[in-house]
Amino acid sequence: METVFYEFASLLLASALAGLIAVRLRQPLIVAFIVVGILAGPSAFDWVQAHDQIDLLAQFGVTVLLFVVGLKLDLHLVRHIGPVALATGLGQLGFTILFGFLLALGLDMEPIKALYVAVALTFSSTIIIVKLLSDKREIDSLHGRIAMGFLIVQDIAVVVAMMAVGTLQSQADAGLLATLLGIVARLIAAFVLVALLMRYVLPRLMAQLARSQELLLIFAIAWGTGFAALGEIAGFSREVGAFLAGFSLASTQYREAISARLTSIRDFMLLFFFIDLGAKLELSALGSELGAAAVLSLFVLIGNPLIVMAIMGYMGYRKRTGFMAGLTVAQISEFSIIFVAMGITLGHVGNEALGLVTLVGLVTIALSTYMILYSQPLYERMAPWLNVFERRDPHRERLVEQGHKHGEDAQVIVFGLGRYGSRLIGNLHERGYEVLGVDFDPEVVRDLRHHGIAVRYGDAEDMDFPESLPLSGASWVVSTLPQLKLNLTLLHALSQHGFAGKVAVTAHHDSDARQLRKAGANLVLDPFSNAADFAVLELSGNLAPAAATA
Repeated sequence: METVFYEFASLLLASALAGLIAVRLRQPLIVAFIVVGILAGPSAFDWVQAHDQIDLLAQFGVTVLLFVVGLKLDLHLVRHIGPVALATGLGQLGFTILFGFLLALGLDMEPIKALYVAVALTFSSTIIIVKLLSDKREIDSLHGRIAMGFLIVQDIAVVVAMMAVGTLQSQADAGLLATLLGIVARLIAAFVLVALLMRYVLPRLMAQLARSQELLLIFAIAWGTGFAALGEIAGFSREVGAFLAGFSLASTQYREAISARLTSIRDFMLLFFFIDLGAKLELSALGSELGAAAVLSLFVLIGNPLIVMAIMGYMGYRKRTGFMAGLTVAQISEFSIIFVAMGITLGHVGNEALGLVTLVGLVTIALSTYMILYSQPLYERMAPWLNVFERRDPHRERLVEQGHKHGEDAQVIVFGLGRYGSRLIGNLHERGYEVLGVDFDPEVVRDLRHHGIAVRYGDAEDMDFPESLPLSGASWVVSTLPQLKLNLTLLHALSQHGFAGKVAVTAHHDSDARQLRKAGANLVLDPFSNAADFAVLELSGNLAPAAATA
C-alpha cells in the first residue's frame, strides 16, 4: 500500500511539472498528462505498477466528465440552438464521418476500425475551445457563439454514439431491425424515467439537499455514479448513464453551483485517465500507424475547418467568421479517445486503434491550439484564398449587422459595448449626440438597438471593418476595449482608411498609454483612475473639511 502511495505522489509531482511546461508552451494540460503516462509506462521507465487503482480513478474521471456535460445541456439551451449551429454541427459530423471513413478505408483499415476512427475524428474538445476563446475574450463574439452552438451538437452526438454502441453490443445476436427497435425503446424508456424524476422527484429533493453545500456535492457525485452503474446494468454504458444523470439536474436552479464545485474534481480525476491512457500505449507497436496518423491529422487540421467554412459560407456568413469558427474543430477531443477506448472494452477494435487516435489527438490538439491563439495573423495571410467560402452577398451576417437605425450621421463611434462602453454611449445618446456603437456580441447589439441606439456588429480586430463605417462625418472614434493589441490594430486601421477625426482609446497601464499615444491616440482613457477620482469627489462632498479634522 505504501508503494502505491509513493507511486501516486510521484505521478502527481511529475504531472504538475509537466503541466507547468505545457502552460509555458501554451498547450492544453491533456497533452502533458498523456506524455507523463507514456514516460511512466512500459514504453519508457515502466515505474507504474498500481494499474488497477489508476484505472478506477480514470473511470470515475470519465463518469464525472459526462455528468458535467449533461449538467450543462439544460432544455432551454437545447431548444435555442440556432439553425446555423445545428446545420454546421450536423453537417460537419456527417461530412467528417463520410470522408474520414473513406480515407481510413484507403489506408487499408478494416471497416469496423475505419468507422470507429472516422467517428472519433468528428468530435472537438469543448473544454479546450472554451478555455482558448475565453482567454482571447471571443466567447461572446459571433464566431464564438456559433462555435459553442455546434460544439453542443457534437456533445449530444457523442453521447448518442456511445448509447448506440453500448446497445448494439448488448443486442449483438439480434437482427438489424430488432437492434434498432431496441435502441429506440431503450432511449424512450431512459428519457421517460429522467423526465419523471425531473418533474416529480428532483425539485423537492434538491431543495432539501441545497441546505448544505457539502451534501449537495456528495449527492451530485452519488447521483452521477449511481446512474452510471444503472446505465451499464440497463445495457447502455456508464458514460451514457452519467450523462443522463447530469441532464436530469440541468434544469434545476442548482446546476451552476454543482458544476462549479465538480469542475476541479473532474479535472483531477481526468488526470488519471490520460496518465492511464499514456501508460497503456505501446510506442513500439505504433510505428506502423505513424503514416496513417499523419494523414488523419492533416484531415482534421485542414479538412474539418474547410467543411465548417463551406457550410457557413453557403448559409450566408463572411469568410472571416467561417474561418474563425472553423479553427475550433481543427482537433479531436478527449471524447474521441474515450469513444475508441469504449470500443476496445466492447471488443469491436484493438489497441492499435486507440494508439492511432491518441497520436492524432496529440498532434491536432497541440497544433490547433496555436492556430486558434494566432487566428487573426493566420487569417490575414490566408484571406486572399478564402473568397470561395463567401457569397457575393453574405446575407445572414449582414442581417446581424443591420439595425433599425444605421447611424450614418454619427458624431461619435464607440468600439466595445461592455459595462463601460454601454454607459458611455448611453449617456452620449441621452445628451443628444448622434452615436454609433460597434460590438462583436450579437446579444449586446440587439439589446442596445432595442433601446434606440444605433449599433453595428463588428470586430475591432478586423482591419477591413472600419471601411464600412461612416468615418467621414465622425468627430471622434472611441475604443473602450482594454486590450493593447486591439487598440493598436484599430488605430492602424483607422489611419489606413483615412480617418481625419480624433481617437480616444482605453488603457489600464501607464506603459500601454505611452504606446497608444505614440501610435496616434489623441486621448487615453483610464476607467479605473477616472472612477477613483469620481469616488473621491463623491466622498469628499460628504466629509468635513480636511483642516477641521486635523
